[in-house]
Amino acid sequence: MADAIRVLLVDDHQVVRRGLRTFLEVQDDIEVVGEAADGNEGVARAEELRPDVILMDVKMPGGDGVEALRKLSELGNPARVLIVTSFTERRTVVPALRAGAAGYVHKDIDPGALAGAIRSVHAGHVLLQPEVAGALLAQQESGGGRAGTLTEREREVLALIARGRSNREIARALVLSEKTVKTHVSNILMKLDLADRTQAALWAVRHGISD
Repeated sequence: MADAIRVLLVDDHQVVRRGLRTFLEVQDDIEVVGEAADGNEGVARAEELRPDVILMDVKMPGGDGVEALRKLSELGNPARVLIVTSFTERRTVVPALRAGAAGYVHKDIDPGALAGAIRSVHAGHVLLQPEVAGALLAQQESGGGRAGTLTEREREVLALIARGRSNREIARALVLSEKTVKTHVSNILMKLDLADRTQAALWAVRHGISD
């Protein structure tokens, strides 16, 4: 399993972790490398194990998922975080997305769909439940006319953001320095009046720039 997707499970319910592990361990391309019972422990384990993907609940005693996401971002941990939660309200999920989650699914998700979600997130895609994506896109709808203010290079950078590429990967693809890419990203967010890369990715998909 040298090329397997390395997964860390972070949930305060042992029975949930056990169920996830039991299912994921039969997947040929997924390996569960560790578990944690809350956000703080999850961050520590993520730094120790350096997993590819973290499956994390949102609300946990002893450190919730949103705070854990912020800490992972501050630490520069490259793991992609997929929220697996029973809380589907926008006020709960959107802060997690803003904190850096690559997406989220409900805990009653079909096992096969969960494996597919892990693979999708690992591949760099943003995976959002339809109603959350719709809410974010509705907030951005008024920005549709601003697409014409983007330069051709900014549109290229935006298309790569929508595909889940990091600044380093964008710089390599477009033969630019990372500093230049950061400048382009800042300009894109400013011109489109967006708050972060997740909103930029959704905006690009909505307006056909990710094609």
